[in-house]
Amino acid sequence: MNNNKKVFEKAVHGIFLILGLVTIGCVLMITVYLVISGIPAIREIGLLKFLFGKKWESASSDPSYGILPFILTSVYGTAGAIVAGVPVGFFTAVYLSKVASKGVKETVETIVSLLAGIPSVVYGLAGMLVLVPGIRRIFHVADGASLLAAIVVLAIMILPSIIKVSTTALDAVPKEYEDASLALGATPVETYFRVSVPAARSGIATAVVLGIGRAIGEAMAVMMVSGNVANMPGLFKSVRFLTTAVASEMSYSSGLQRQALFSIALVLFLFIMLINATLGFFLKDRKGV
Repeated sequence: MNNNKKVFEKAVHGIFLILGLVTIGCVLMITVYLVISGIPAIREIGLLKFLFGKKWESASSDPSYGILPFILTSVYGTAGAIVAGVPVGFFTAVYLSKVASKGVKETVETIVSLLAGIPSVVYGLAGMLVLVPGIRRIFHVADGASLLAAIVVLAIMILPSIIKVSTTALDAVPKEYEDASLALGATPVETYFRVSVPAARSGIATAVVLGIGRAIGEAMAVMMVSGNVANMPGLFKSVRFLTTAVASEMSYSSGLQRQALFSIALVLFLFIMLINATLGFFLKDRKGV
């Protein structure tokens, strides 16, 4: 009986090992493919000219392949979405985990799950029909399709990930921690933010990382509300993100233009890896402290 159990455990262990290796292999394949496809264009255009050029005119008679507007737009758009979305998601998670009644928590969690399942194109359509005209009327600009519209849409889209993961992390904090804090005279609010939140820090940080990944990688929704024009970023200007630059031109591109789009994908890939590595480093450092 014990031998059969050991054989079963080894088989399960082997299956998990194979699945993990397949996942690593897929990441390596994507990395190698992007490097092979993206490096030739960077060599031909020039690294500095490609990364810091301010003009992207890939279809003109004298093409220019500068992606600095795309990089800055992606940075500003993601940062704006995080600044707007993370506080809302975080405080909502604290409320659902520590304050809300069971009925309210179940209702809100159902709504959050529904938001997570809505396709990005629906967010983009709602933004086109409601948000873009609203920005045009409120701020008296010529076109509401802008960086601001993209930030608002991205902030809404990252909320489900932040709320769900943060709530799960807060629910996992042992009740004894809070009981001890209350017994020492701390108020419930002090207990939530000085005991429960620090104890769930790693889970909340994971939620933020997932939100950043969603914001950086989104293409369809931001393409529909940002104007998709290769301008240097401005809050009320039509802009183009790294993701939308690839999505909008890949279908008809060829030659150097197509290679340049793969180079943009490579830059985006490295950008996401750098952000994850940086956040991971700081989280490990905080755990060590």
